[in-house]
Amino acid sequence: MKIIFNDSVIDNKIVEPDYEAEFNSAKANGFETDIFSFEALEDGHINNALKYIQPSKNIELGIYRGWMMTPEIYNQFYIGLLKKNIKLINNSTQYKHCHYLPESYDKIINETPKSNWTKDISETSILELSHQFGNNPIIVKDYVKSEKHNWNDACFIPNASDANKVKEIVSRFLELRGDYLNEGIVFREFIELEFLTEHSKSKMPLTKEYRIVFLNKKVVQIFNYWDEGNYNSEKPNIDFFQNIAEKIESNFFTMDVAKKKNGDWIIMELGDGQVAGVPDNANTNNYYNILKKRLSKSC
Repeated sequence: MKIIFNDSVIDNKIVEPDYEAEFNSAKANGFETDIFSFEALEDGHINNALKYIQPSKNIELGIYRGWMMTPEIYNQFYIGLLKKNIKLINNSTQYKHCHYLPESYDKIINETPKSNWTKDISETSILELSHQFGNNPIIVKDYVKSEKHNWNDACFIPNASDANKVKEIVSRFLELRGDYLNEGIVFREFIELEFLTEHSKSKMPLTKEYRIVFLNKKVVQIFNYWDEGNYNSEKPNIDFFQNIAEKIESNFFTMDVAKKKNGDWIIMELGDGQVAGVPDNANTNNYYNILKKRLSKSC
């Protein structure tokens, strides 16, 4: 089993520094590790991107850990590795299923905020979508990410029927996302969640959220989503989310869940397990130890 990390922009023979702790933990727990050039991959030079990865004699399981990719680039990555007899844990369809909210929305529709989306970012299209929420508060994001650390300027819209505010917030959001915009615009109903603390830098409100990691539909680990705030010892109802996980078309994914102000739990979004971040305060050695044990049992 291989864990494949993206390289450092400065030196393509070493791992990207943000993943160094994970890289070391993977090796310490018996995983083979490889590094590839993320920049070469994005530039379309697949052979050059994978030149340091040696082919396996037989088909071998691989897990990618690194920066997010578009589904199109991930597909090239998947095929390139398969030619080296390395089969990533999720194929390109499975990757897209959890990476883009609209792809998996129908699987979690009853347990997640009301959402709609469009690739047409014209003013008319955007106002038509936002008006579907009446005068309720909403947030704006793309198919993958929001600008939550610019909460009041490019994320939160207090009244979806306020056309001027909608245009102002969406315009700023699009400006900040720039070339990194994923596919289109998504509006989501704003749900009041249990307050945790205020972010020490951006001052955005942090709420009680958790990241649950699933491997082959089973929980691997639960992380506090934020590195700030007092979570106490409370954890979400795993049995409830485990049942939902059975519907998700992925072998390795994350489920971000949050506690509502009224005490109920809600799914915020899903993510592909290969590109979803592990919180800074996580014990990566413990995480990779559990991954190794679970993968060994499934092989």
